[in-house]
Amino acid sequence: MLIKTRGVVLNYIKYRETSIIARVYTEQLGLQSYIINSVRTQRKGSRIALFQPFTLLDMVVYTSRQGGLTRISEYKCSYPFVSIPFDIRKSSIVMFLSEVVSRTVKEEEENPPLFQFLYQAILAFDELEEGFENFHLVFLLQLGHHLGFGASSGKEIVEQVAFSANAQSATSAPTVLALQAYEEYFDELLNDPARTTIPNGRVRRELLSVLVRYYQLHVDKLGEIKSLAILSEVLAE
Repeated sequence: MLIKTRGVVLNYIKYRETSIIARVYTEQLGLQSYIINSVRTQRKGSRIALFQPFTLLDMVVYTSRQGGLTRISEYKCSYPFVSIPFDIRKSSIVMFLSEVVSRTVKEEEENPPLFQFLYQAILAFDELEEGFENFHLVFLLQLGHHLGFGASSGKEIVEQVAFSANAQSATSAPTVLALQAYEEYFDELLNDPARTTIPNGRVRRELLSVLVRYYQLHVDKLGEIKSLAILSEVLAE
């Protein structure tokens, strides 16, 4: 059966000589994996760019009662980006966030609020010309609510991370005190992100590190986010 749906590309892996298997979060079917043939070629007209992280697609897809890999009958870009592919800061943020989403969103069923959040957040991010240095932090905080472990305060985040199993040691007290200094920043990001007063890149990186640890506490087998190091380097200032 064929279904028309919008989709958010998360990532892809190479498959055979010229094909890929793309993971796409769809509006109608949740997380799906599709085989797309003959897109990794040097010929003019190659469409591999349409499967970069967070690309927004309009698709007609096949469905199967057995689940598993299916195919896309038709696909096109629903919104050509105007800034994300051309700004290394934005493309690094997108790479990081798409990896987090791909590791945390697993359901193969529709979730309209989650899809709308992803779709609208990506649109808004592409349109921002400045003031997007905290976007990934706000995104993670809001995504947590859609995944069922959203925090209501900075204190909640800090206490869970500080007193997690890996923090229980004789030397954990200074760590707890250091983390408490970030409660105010998390409160600002949660309640009024446009007025957040994060002073510099160092504090921003430390806040991100705390948030990643918070996710690791709540998402089973989340593991290491490989693109975190790249993002931290790009957003060093």
